[in-house]
Amino acid sequence: MLGSNLRPDESMAGLIPQSFIDDLLNRTDILDVVSSRIQLKKTGKNYSACCPFHKEKTPSFTVSPDKQFYYCFGCGAGGNALGFIMDHDHLDFPQAVEELAKRAGLDVPREEGAGRSNRPRQPSDSPLYALLTAASDYYRHALKQHPTRKAAVEYLKGRGLTGEIARDFALGFAPPGWDNLLKHMGGDSLQQKHMIDAGLLIENADTGKRYDRFRDRVMFPIRDSRGRIIAFGGRVLGDDKPKYLNSPETPVFHKGQELYGLFEARKHNRNLDEIMVVEGYMDVIALAQQGLRNAVATLGTATSEEHVRRLFRLVPSILFCFDGDQAGRKAAWRALEATLPSLEDGRRARFLFLPEGEDPDSLVRKEGTDAFRARITQHAQPLADYFFQQLTLEADPASLEGKAHLATLAAPLIERIPGANLKVLMRQRLAEITGLNGDALGQLARSMPSGSASQDVHGTSEDAYYESFSGYDDQQHDVDPSHYFEAPAQPQGDWQQGGQRKEWKKGDWKKDGKKWNRQGRDDFKRPPRTEVKVETPTLTALRTLLHHPSLAQKVEDAAHFAAEDDTYAQLMVALVEAVQKNPKLRSLQLIARWHGTEQGRLLRALAEKEWLISEDNLEQQFFDTITSLSARQRERRLESLLRKARQSELSAEEKDQLRDLLSRNTSPLTPTSTGA
Repeated sequence: MLGSNLRPDESMAGLIPQSFIDDLLNRTDILDVVSSRIQLKKTGKNYSACCPFHKEKTPSFTVSPDKQFYYCFGCGAGGNALGFIMDHDHLDFPQAVEELAKRAGLDVPREEGAGRSNRPRQPSDSPLYALLTAASDYYRHALKQHPTRKAAVEYLKGRGLTGEIARDFALGFAPPGWDNLLKHMGGDSLQQKHMIDAGLLIENADTGKRYDRFRDRVMFPIRDSRGRIIAFGGRVLGDDKPKYLNSPETPVFHKGQELYGLFEARKHNRNLDEIMVVEGYMDVIALAQQGLRNAVATLGTATSEEHVRRLFRLVPSILFCFDGDQAGRKAAWRALEATLPSLEDGRRARFLFLPEGEDPDSLVRKEGTDAFRARITQHAQPLADYFFQQLTLEADPASLEGKAHLATLAAPLIERIPGANLKVLMRQRLAEITGLNGDALGQLARSMPSGSASQDVHGTSEDAYYESFSGYDDQQHDVDPSHYFEAPAQPQGDWQQGGQRKEWKKGDWKKDGKKWNRQGRDDFKRPPRTEVKVETPTLTALRTLLHHPSLAQKVEDAAHFAAEDDTYAQLMVALVEAVQKNPKLRSLQLIARWHGTEQGRLLRALAEKEWLISEDNLEQQFFDTITSLSARQRERRLESLLRKARQSELSAEEKDQLRDLLSRNTSPLTPTSTGA
């Protein structure tokens, strides 16, 4: 069984943190990676080329920018950007990570672990980190020694901060004046250009004059998940506007992805079970001063889906703490909408609104830590409660019109929830409030415009392959494998024709003791609802291969079962292909090749699912499935070629394929296993 704390590169000296791999893939566009090595042609919403991993005349290699993976329908090669680098450049997993990190201007961190060498970490490829660190050192020194520091010190003391907290958050002071930092760090023209790129200096477009961005402000360094300073926030001490000033977007700082205080919170406690999201720097620091060291803040932006996904990777629970005014309520609702797509079963979100005129900073200083904790316990609302509370304020369910409006507002939002159990319970609550049954609510949700990506489906097998995995959030984890199983058929009846109800006539009522229905008799039978929880043979084979990658070496020819309409078989072909190319690949490394994709989440779910198969029968069941898939694919391909031969002339390549398939069919079935 796979442990969640393992890493795909654990054989190396020093583990690459999973968070870094997540971030690296988030920063990497597979289209850029692949197009830098082979020539691609746009085909619809995807890109195609002749496969670089086998010889072919007709392109069967496809790259999906939306799904961020590649797949070859000819040989079965597939994976994410890391998988492509490994296959194309013949690199192992750690080397592929290094290559992508170099491309992104990042250095690869290593966690402490057995066998780690004592070599110092290599410096980052980007010069901005060093400049930002040097600027932070300057600001911290200025807070201690600069002649004009008094106002900054008094401001911090007035907010109740101690020297310990100021040290933990590396608080500093940007002195008044136009060029203090410039004079201190100036250097040559190239260094100043880097300082502009880092957001430390501003260059006047007309005069070319350069000057400090931050002046006469208390400085709050912003760190990334690895503790590197990537930006600053500055609080003005005078009357300048704006009151708070953040660094601009830079190559190392993307404010829509970062959270202030996250590094400090995790550094203080690596076993956090809940993170509190507040609105400002001082809220985070004031709470930390009072012993509540699990708070983070967005950086002048609304809470985004990326923020939520990032937090749920670390903790199972998020507490949103906002001011009780109108602006705080609006911010809370935006946070709720951003949370819904990540709300897997087992995750939770709560909302706490503070009294009018108070923020976490002022309130925790006024009432103390214990009272603030008690406030959280007593007044924090679960997301579902806050959801229905707000919507009932918007649409009063006291009237039929209000109930209809409430259902219209709530149903599509509930559909965004990936957690199956929570979604069912939310639907039930909505049904209780509105009186609408589940079928009506489901139909309403389906009829509403989707806020997700384009839902159009194209007719090609490639598009069907990519579209079959749609509907899953990009960063969700711990997926129930049953979500990937075939769904039960939708009940149908003759009473519906062309989407319209059959008109009821007077003569349809029968007084023969039979129950009335829309047909007038019991010949309308709703098909029984079937729970499909049994794992398909292909999924079982996938799971077996994950736990026993060596089995791939016994597969004779994976292409024989590469059915273009079977997504699970396609994924298994790709796994077999990968292991055959690199027999040293282990389970975690296989999953890592699809990390960040729907296939990757399926593989992880299968790997972590309880094992129900007798170990004695694993290999036999695996090859029985492979043989069955291979036979079905040969039959389909043979039928296709024979049909084409009756209608037109086959190409030389197709004739060779036909002869091969006919020879296979006239002899005993070739075993898929090599028997090795």
